[in-house]
Amino acid sequence: MTRCLRIPVALLSLSLISAGPADDGRWYAGDYSFSDELGGFRILSIKGSGTAIDPIEISEELYTVNPVTLVMRAAKPIESLKFPEGAFHLRVVTRNKSGLGWIGFDFELQEIRGKPSDFYDGLSFDQMNPNPDFISSDRFAHFENHFESADMLRFDDGHVDPMDRAAFGFFITDLTPVPEFYLVEDPRVPSS
Repeated sequence: MTRCLRIPVALLSLSLISAGPADDGRWYAGDYSFSDELGGFRILSIKGSGTAIDPIEISEELYTVNPVTLVMRAAKPIESLKFPEGAFHLRVVTRNKSGLGWIGFDFELQEIRGKPSDFYDGLSFDQMNPNPDFISSDRFAHFENHFESADMLRFDDGHVDPMDRAAFGFFITDLTPVPEFYLVEDPRVPSS
């Protein structure tokens, strides 16, 4: 009987060990790694492959109302010296630990950190074939998809109280894949 229990216990132990970040501090899912190395938030878990039925899901906590930047890197090249196909479904579940309520939330893609993504870099929220069915939030009823002068999703018509969670879903495409790119997350608070 003891021998029969060793395999399930070993498998459970392995799944718990692999549930956190790798030795390099990055979290791996699908063909990418994800990092909170630039601060202001913390990744709690990641799962999924990046398909429509199994999106990469990032659970995180935001500690500020200032923009934070998620670093994304190609982790599994498809062929030698090539990068992933550059398309994946992403779901971000974020807990508001900023101490202030949010009345909106923006996501902005950047191929070069600090420089908004433009039409010519190929990185977008599916700019070539925008499908509103791929964009969602459980806390905000409305969204706007901006392609110029930056690739940005703006969610509004809702709120997230301190310590509450909000979930967002969208599709990211990169027609000219690069090894590293960024997702700026910007909670919006009421102006005083």
